[in-house]
Amino acid sequence: MPSQRITPSRHLKGMPVIPGDKSISHRSLIFGALAKGQTEISNLLESGDVQSTARCLRQLGVEIQKVKAQYIVQGKGGYSFGSPSEILDCGNSGTTMRLLMGVLASQALKATLSGDSSLVKRPMKRVADPLTLMGARFDLTNGNFAPLTIQGNHLHGINYELKIASAQIKTAIILAALNAEGVTQISGEIHSRDHTERMLTHFGGKLDSRPEALSIMGGQELKGNKIKVPGDPSTAAFWLGAAALIPGSEVLMENISLNPSRTGFAEVLKRMNVQIKTQITQLEPEPIGTVQAFFDDLKGVKVTPDKVPSLIDEIPLLAVLATQAHGTTTIEGAEELRVKESDRLEAVAQNLRAMGANIETRPDGFKIVGPQKLRGATIESFHDHRIAMAFSIAGLVAQGETEIKDAECVSISYPQFFETLRELTR
Repeated sequence: MPSQRITPSRHLKGMPVIPGDKSISHRSLIFGALAKGQTEISNLLESGDVQSTARCLRQLGVEIQKVKAQYIVQGKGGYSFGSPSEILDCGNSGTTMRLLMGVLASQALKATLSGDSSLVKRPMKRVADPLTLMGARFDLTNGNFAPLTIQGNHLHGINYELKIASAQIKTAIILAALNAEGVTQISGEIHSRDHTERMLTHFGGKLDSRPEALSIMGGQELKGNKIKVPGDPSTAAFWLGAAALIPGSEVLMENISLNPSRTGFAEVLKRMNVQIKTQITQLEPEPIGTVQAFFDDLKGVKVTPDKVPSLIDEIPLLAVLATQAHGTTTIEGAEELRVKESDRLEAVAQNLRAMGANIETRPDGFKIVGPQKLRGATIESFHDHRIAMAFSIAGLVAQGETEIKDAECVSISYPQFFETLRELTR
C-alpha cells in the first residue's frame, strides 16, 4: 500500500468498529508482564506499535500467547526479566521505548533499545533524567537519542517535578518507582493521560493521587487480572471529524474509552458547533461508552495550552476541521507535536498549503482563518499515521483527487483505516 487515493464524498454514515486503545494496549501487556500470575487481555490493538511492545517483552522472557480472541500474558511476578540476547527493537513506538526504560531501570540486566529511522530522532533524555536520579544508568546516543543502553540498578525514590505534560515520562517514573526503595513523588505537569494510574490499581497496586502530586510506594507486588481494552478515542476522532465536515453525516461508535483525560477532542468539537452525544456504559477501570456525531456548520475556536494534553493526537485533524470552520481557530501550547513521529506542526502546514489553504504556524501551534476551499493534492505522510489519516479526511471535502503517499504507515495504530473509510462513504 505505497499510496492511497481519496475522492470527495457526499455522505458518511455507519457504525464503525473502533480497534482497541493504543495507550491501554501497551500498558496491558507491560502490567501483565510485571504482575504475578496470568493476565487475559481482550480487544488488544493488533497494530505495529503494540506488536513492538509484545516482541520486546518476549525477548525479555515474558510468555505472551494469542488464544482465540484473547492475549494471555504469563507474568514474571515482579522485576525479574531475563537479559535479551539481541537489541530490543521498538520499531516506530516511542511508547514502547519510554515505558521499557522505566521497567528496565531497576532490572539486574543490561539491554540496548533502538528503533526505526523516526524513533531514533525522538528525545529520550527527558525520560532518562528522572530515572538517572533514581539510580539507573543510561548511555544515550549523542546524550539524547536511541540507540540507548540501560544498565539496571538498585533504585531509590525521588521527588520529581515534571516540566512536560507527558504520560510517557510519568508512566516510566511510576514503573520504575514500583521497584524502588522508598516513596517516589511526582509533581508539576502530572495531568496528562491517567491510564497508568488506573491500571496500577486494577492490578492491585497502590498510588496516592492528589491534584498536586502522585506518590508511589516501592516494593509493590502486582497481581494478574482480566482487561478489556476499550476502543481508542484518538482513532474514533477521525470519524467524528469526518461526520463534522460532510453534510448529512452521522456516525455511532460503541465501546469507546470516555476517560476524561482523552475526551478533549470531543469537547472542542462541541465548541465548534458539532452535535456530539456520549453515554457511559461502564465506569471501571476505565469509563467506556458510546459516541455519536452529526454534521453541523463549524465555527472557529481557541485551544489553550491546558487543553492540549487531552487532544494532543487529534490536533492534525483539528487543523483540517479549522479550514472548514467559520472564523479563527488557534492552537497554543502544542510544541510537543514537533517531536512526535514527525514534526506534526510542520507536516500539517506543508500539506494544508499543498491543498491551497492558508495557515500561520507558530513554535507551539498555528492559526487558521476559515472557511477555505481545499483542492486535491499529493500529501506527504512523513510515514506518520496521524498525518496520513488526517489528510485522508481532508481529501473527502477537497475538490479533485487527493493522494496519500506512504499510506501503509496507518498500520501503526489503525490497520483497517482505509477499509473502514471506504465502507462509511460507500
